[in-house]
Amino acid sequence: MDPIRRSSTLRLTGLLCLLFLVFFSRGFASHDVVSEKSSGTTQEDSRSQANSTAHKKTFPVLSFNYEHVRTPFEISLWILLALFMKLGFHIIPTVSHIVPESCLLIFVGLLVGGIIKATGEQPPILDSNLFFLYLLPPIILDAGYFLPMRPFTENIGTILMFAMVGTLWNVFFIGGMMYAVCQIDAAKLAHVDLLSCLLFGSIISAVDPVSVLAVFEEIHINELLHILVFGESLLNDAVTVVLYHLFKEFAHEQAITVTGAVLGVISFFVVSLGGVMVGVIYGIVGAFTSRFTSYSRVIEPLFVFLYSYMAYLSAEIFHLSGIMSLIACGVIMRPYVEANISHKSYTTVKYFLKMWSSVSDTLIFIFLGVSTVAGPHTWNWIFVIFTVIFCLVSRVLGVIGLTAFMNKFRIVKLTKKDQFIIAYGGLRGAIAFSLGFLLNNNEIKNLFLTAIITVIFFTVFVQGMTIRPLVELLAVKKKKESKESINEEIHTQFLDHLLTGIEDICGHYGHHHWKDKLNRFNKTYVKRWLIAGERSTEPQLISFYNKMELKQAMMMVESGSAAKLPTIVSTAKGSPKPSRAISKSREEEIRRVLRANLQNTRQRLRSYSRYELLNDALEDDISEARFRKQKEMERRIPPSLCFAVDKNQY
Repeated sequence: MDPIRRSSTLRLTGLLCLLFLVFFSRGFASHDVVSEKSSGTTQEDSRSQANSTAHKKTFPVLSFNYEHVRTPFEISLWILLALFMKLGFHIIPTVSHIVPESCLLIFVGLLVGGIIKATGEQPPILDSNLFFLYLLPPIILDAGYFLPMRPFTENIGTILMFAMVGTLWNVFFIGGMMYAVCQIDAAKLAHVDLLSCLLFGSIISAVDPVSVLAVFEEIHINELLHILVFGESLLNDAVTVVLYHLFKEFAHEQAITVTGAVLGVISFFVVSLGGVMVGVIYGIVGAFTSRFTSYSRVIEPLFVFLYSYMAYLSAEIFHLSGIMSLIACGVIMRPYVEANISHKSYTTVKYFLKMWSSVSDTLIFIFLGVSTVAGPHTWNWIFVIFTVIFCLVSRVLGVIGLTAFMNKFRIVKLTKKDQFIIAYGGLRGAIAFSLGFLLNNNEIKNLFLTAIITVIFFTVFVQGMTIRPLVELLAVKKKKESKESINEEIHTQFLDHLLTGIEDICGHYGHHHWKDKLNRFNKTYVKRWLIAGERSTEPQLISFYNKMELKQAMMMVESGSAAKLPTIVSTAKGSPKPSRAISKSREEEIRRVLRANLQNTRQRLRSYSRYELLNDALEDDISEARFRKQKEMERRIPPSLCFAVDKNQY
């Protein structure tokens, strides 16, 4: 039966192949006939039309319609190009040690834009909507969701000074000095007024978080400097947005009024605090939703991404700070969501955020290079050169002045080396380019965009390429790759409670006092509503231990060392030794004892003195035993060894 089945199968396969070839050839023949009809004379066209009525056109097997999939196909090609560039950068180690990744990506963008322009096509430009709505949110969400909260909160005062006062200083210094430059006859820029120069200063003064992340993560700078510069780049968004819209409105009206200035100050607080409130609301709603996702674990990561993105879009609807909204949402949502979602969902959230932020970062720098080639540009040597100079001077003066003021209140002072790295790390990037792209006046817009691109290239290429050797030359402390441990966490919490107690004794309500109050409020009220199950009452050390176990397991799986885990030890005879299993009831009892007694800080205990000690039955028994033992020893000592003691001597 097997040969018969094989022969029938071969015949059937051959018949199907023959039918396919015939059908395929007829399809191409019909396509050739159609092409011949279109290229023939009018008489042949009329004859073919007459014949076509008699014979129906066959169904085309293969057709070509690129316009139908052009947009998603080109998007996929750009993402694929970004991935190949990132892969090639890390494959060649010599390049990554000399040139930062952002510099290489901009160079690739210049090359791609030149090739596109050489073919006669118009290179794509980094559109502001594309940047602010699709490319920037993944980077900010990744930074906000995994923001190191302890160093951020400990240095929040210095970060706010750099982000608010420092940005205001840069705006007015650069704007005023550039207005003075425009008054020079050789510059031929007399048509650029003061309001336009202040508008340009608000665009170019802000430190860019994308560029800072791209450069500082490669040089592995210490955590203090990293959080100061990166925190400044995140929080100066509110100042930049308010001043940009304020000066844009003033430039349109050609007048500055007292009412407008007062409303601008009020708008700053509305934009910043409003963005934070929107992020907090969405973060709380997202954390509360994660309480009920245990019924469907697949959709858990989607809630994290959608609530965060909706927080950003909701802030942008009311012209609030979308960056601060996204940061607040990620910071509020993370501790509660991680306690509710599964390990697989946590891994999905982590790696999807890292992947998408990396792709967005790569696309931004490539598009910067392509947009530079696309133009148009209005080159003015005096304006461009003085823009670069004044950006450097204002940054240095602002950092030195603010650091001298903040060191009076800081416990850990910022040294001269730290000040140099903070000033040198003030990089500009795609946010400045996108804000400049939104301008309406084409003549001033092209002039400003040319200067902005020059400053971006100078900071990314010159400062970005030289900051690594300068860090090594100055022997600046780098980030220490240390593993977290329970011992370190216990000592950290001990110091926190000790400092809180010292502040209570001194009557000084400082940072640790309010932090302890917030933690108590969170543990008493918030956790019970936002965390499901017994984990809402879980002590902090137990929660930290669970996170360490999860992190260690993920690291072992990533490194491929899961197969090297110790198994059950064999006995001398080679037979496996049975392991002792703990029953479920015993395990729950152990967990309950640990939760109840492992971490009970700042308990209200009864005060006592040595004159008001309570009688303890155990202490009475011990005293009685000591008295009897002493009497027994005195009885056994011979009288000859005893001597009389005159009590009057004492």
